[in-house]
Amino acid sequence: MSSSQSESRKKAIEALRRHQQQWTADQLAQRVLEGDRDALSTAITWCESTLPLHREKAHEVLDQIMPRSGQSFRLGITGVPGVGKSTLIETLGLMWIAQGHRVAVLAIDPSSPITQGSILGDKTRMEQLSVHASAYVRPTATANELGGVAARTHEAILLCEAAGYDRIIIETVGVGQSETAVYHMTDCFLLLMLAGAGDQLQGIKRGIMEMCDIMAITKAEGENERPAERAKAEYQNALHLFPERSDSWFPPVITVSALQHKGMDTLMDALTRYETWSKERTWTQKRKDQLLYQMEQEWVRQLKQSKMQDSNFVLKFKSLQELVSRNEISLSSAVQQLVRD
Repeated sequence: MSSSQSESRKKAIEALRRHQQQWTADQLAQRVLEGDRDALSTAITWCESTLPLHREKAHEVLDQIMPRSGQSFRLGITGVPGVGKSTLIETLGLMWIAQGHRVAVLAIDPSSPITQGSILGDKTRMEQLSVHASAYVRPTATANELGGVAARTHEAILLCEAAGYDRIIIETVGVGQSETAVYHMTDCFLLLMLAGAGDQLQGIKRGIMEMCDIMAITKAEGENERPAERAKAEYQNALHLFPERSDSWFPPVITVSALQHKGMDTLMDALTRYETWSKERTWTQKRKDQLLYQMEQEWVRQLKQSKMQDSNFVLKFKSLQELVSRNEISLSSAVQQLVRD
């Protein structure tokens, strides 16, 4: 790209940014409902912003688009780094698009400790999907949010649904103790595993295995095909040892190679089967429970934010932090004093 082209691009982006700042909440909501990708990106940015004006506008937009939300199939995907999440998501997304669906991917990236920005850049790892007219890929920084899911991911899901995307994929940072937050905002929880990555049954926390709806052993190609089949058998046996789920669903274990498209049809069939099965049994109640959970989480976030804007409270908070760090009072005692304030 020449310097003149680069300068023209910068001017065009700046002009669009100025125009977006002039949008009212009503205008933005309407454009989101019309499927405008720039409007969708702006609405999500307003949701993620910490500026009071942006948050106020975001609330107005969300209120207006709510009747058009909730019509998608929400798939959460997690797994250890290097398991092939992005490759599988791109292959799965393109397969869904070929069936006539519109796919949105909310890829939750780790935050830079310096800028708090997204550092993995999933659009560079999903080259075909990110430029497809029927897809929308949005990398989002976690900003140190516990749960592996950005604080505003639930709101981004609603906006993507309102914009006409009927398949929403949430890719989480990786597997960890708090990674299960994705479970509270998706319809199906897909756990990706690698064969030969150490002790198969100790390499991941049991809690995540107990919550997964489908498990896939990835990169099952070439010399790794047999180890993948052995891992499949081990995980199937392990899942049989867990107590029966309250919804009576038993998670299937599948071997896949997203690069070679091996096992992807089987995975698609499992996803379709689970969607149909859950809509007949647990779908409505699960969605209600998730909304109440997200409401509670938002209440906690906003309560914390409002408290930390009180200068007197902040002084007391820092004073108690100092006492705790010197082991002069217990952690529970300090928190109790903060709660009473």
